[in-house]
Amino acid sequence: MARLPDADWTRREGLAQLVAALGGPECVRWVGGAVRDTLLDHPVRDIDAATTLHPDDVIDRLKQAGIRVVPTGIDHGTVTAILPGGPVEVTTLRKDVSTDGRRATVEFASNWQDDAARRDFTINALFADPQSLEVFDYFGGLDDLAARRVRFIGHARDRIREDHLRILRYYRFQARFGAELDREAEDACADLAGTLKGLSRERVAWELLALLALPDPSPTVARMRECGVLPVVLPEAGPHEVENLVRTIESERTFGIDPDAIRRMAALLPPVRAIAETVSARLRLSRAQRERLTCAASRTANDALDQKALAYENGTACAIDRILLGGGDPSQLVGWQAPTFPLKGGEIVARGVSAGPEVARILRSVERRWIAEGFPPRERVEQLLAEALAN
Repeated sequence: MARLPDADWTRREGLAQLVAALGGPECVRWVGGAVRDTLLDHPVRDIDAATTLHPDDVIDRLKQAGIRVVPTGIDHGTVTAILPGGPVEVTTLRKDVSTDGRRATVEFASNWQDDAARRDFTINALFADPQSLEVFDYFGGLDDLAARRVRFIGHARDRIREDHLRILRYYRFQARFGAELDREAEDACADLAGTLKGLSRERVAWELLALLALPDPSPTVARMRECGVLPVVLPEAGPHEVENLVRTIESERTFGIDPDAIRRMAALLPPVRAIAETVSARLRLSRAQRERLTCAASRTANDALDQKALAYENGTACAIDRILLGGGDPSQLVGWQAPTFPLKGGEIVARGVSAGPEVARILRSVERRWIAEGFPPRERVEQLLAEALAN
């Protein structure tokens, strides 16, 4: 009988009270990522629980026990219990009634295996008794974990047809956990890659960025391109761009720069601002993400010549991106805070210049010289201003 190790998270404050309120191990089990990651000796952040109780019953029991509860996904049977040790999502057992590749119609169930059967991968369908920590494995997830194999529950093509996003989830989980490839899964993802076109852009963007944020997604990204998956969701990424991703990740490691998903997406795009704008709009990236991606796409061969000037003009994050993408060493920018230009337009007006475009021209002229001289102190700025006014 397999058991979870006695991990710290299993003793988080409030968990025992939650289990008792829901009727004990007969009615509630830990499920999914917390179980999987504990068995792999990975850190656990989020805890998910599955229960045989209906959502209304869950809410009533938790309230009676004095536990605050939020109906975060009540239509899908999910509520969130707010505990002193952190929130826990509690979801009623479900089984699929129908699917269309984007969403599923479900009904509540009372059988643990029925709920496990509707999950995507065997390694995500492991349950654990909250008291004895016994692990319940209905589809060979423990063997797949031992082999570091990401395998769909049942037939891979059937599971992908239920939810097309599972193609991208497969590659993300393969990059995170996989070592041994599952040929059935690989073939199914390749054959059904075109179904990704029907998904919401936000869902595709989330999966891509989650994949790119992993320590080294480059082998997986290369395989996605070979299998025809990457051209569907990011057609701008050709062989050269995939190689550039490899180089960028190597540079991050060499210079001790934290991985960054937007930087890595920029590596997968040609350095053309218009292309970055198009991709940002297609994937519906946030404004901050779009600005970062387009700034990185504006990189030039001269970016590393004056790194602090580049960071002052474009922001430190973008400067680090551009230097890394160009193969340079941005270490001097790590932790660097851009100074504030110590001159205001009002001071120029006070020197007799009429308010208007001329003030802006002088201000920018002095600022450019201040940047070029490496951000000297206020005294030098006053000298630069005097020289500008004399011209």
